[in-house]
Amino acid sequence: MKKIVVTGGLGFIGSNLIKLLLSKNYYVINIDKVSYSSNFYNVKEFKGSKKYKFVKADLNNKSKILKVLNKYRPQALLNLAAETHVDRSIDGPEIFIKNNILAIFNLLQTFRKHILKNNNCKLIHISTDEVYGDVLYGRSKENDAYKPSSPYAASKASSDHLVYSYIRTYKLPAIITNCSNNYGPRQHPEKLIPKLIYNILNNKSLPIYGKGINSREWIYVDDHCEALIRVLRKGKIGNFYNIGSNLNLNNLEICRNLIKIAKNRIKLGKNVKIKFVKDRPGHDLRYALDSSKIIKNLKWKPKVSVLKGLEKTFNWYLENPDYYLKLKKIDITKRLGNKFR
Repeated sequence: MKKIVVTGGLGFIGSNLIKLLLSKNYYVINIDKVSYSSNFYNVKEFKGSKKYKFVKADLNNKSKILKVLNKYRPQALLNLAAETHVDRSIDGPEIFIKNNILAIFNLLQTFRKHILKNNNCKLIHISTDEVYGDVLYGRSKENDAYKPSSPYAASKASSDHLVYSYIRTYKLPAIITNCSNNYGPRQHPEKLIPKLIYNILNNKSLPIYGKGINSREWIYVDDHCEALIRVLRKGKIGNFYNIGSNLNLNNLEICRNLIKIAKNRIKLGKNVKIKFVKDRPGHDLRYALDSSKIIKNLKWKPKVSVLKGLEKTFNWYLENPDYYLKLKKIDITKRLGNKFR
């Protein structure tokens, strides 16, 4: 049985990826340091699986990470451990430097040592479309210049550059992926879609930044995870792969679609109304990826439409109210990203 290490596996994408890997008969070692966005509810359904192992560890703890890698000798390490919320990076960028840059440096150093004993292992570093910055026209390709706008995006861009430097300098067997905006089950409600769903379910207003015209390319998390497994199996070492749905919706469109979906499932409270709030500082207007490389070379394509994905996502939160019990309420409700206004 092939073994895979997933870092950040108590989080949103990581836990969904683990679920998919287990269904494909991989043995998965989940390394997570357990931060505010980690949620053991995300892994409860496979907690007792004989193919699953959880290890609490920080990527900055090089000796512990090396011990885990040497013990299990995985086929690959998929790195999803990261600070991910733009608003948090605006309020406090230091933790993003520590966990998105320094931690990746330490992981790379550890991985270099590990492959001396296990040269069949490869690293897949998962990143974001935000590294490309505003894309007012067209779509970002893998060889386009990085123009990050937020401390979060800059920290992810830095980590991408570090990984690629180790590929070029040390011949590290690694691949980098950049994905568009994910949504789906198990996502922390500090992010737009689960925040809106939480507020709908709790009869609260629906906050939309600025005029709601900021556009994102939305991809259902299962489609992203399928793409990552395709990269794991078929991806070429040293390459970048963009992963997107090729479909953009702005925040206002997302909100209005969720209201329509909710009306078919529950009775809306009187406070469930769109509320425009002060915009995020430096808010990028549009992200969009050109994913033709992975579609052509690795024969992957997204399967879930945005409307179907939104329905599946709303239903999951509606049917899993205990998910919220594992989170601090302040992390769900507090407005971030405006500390320095």
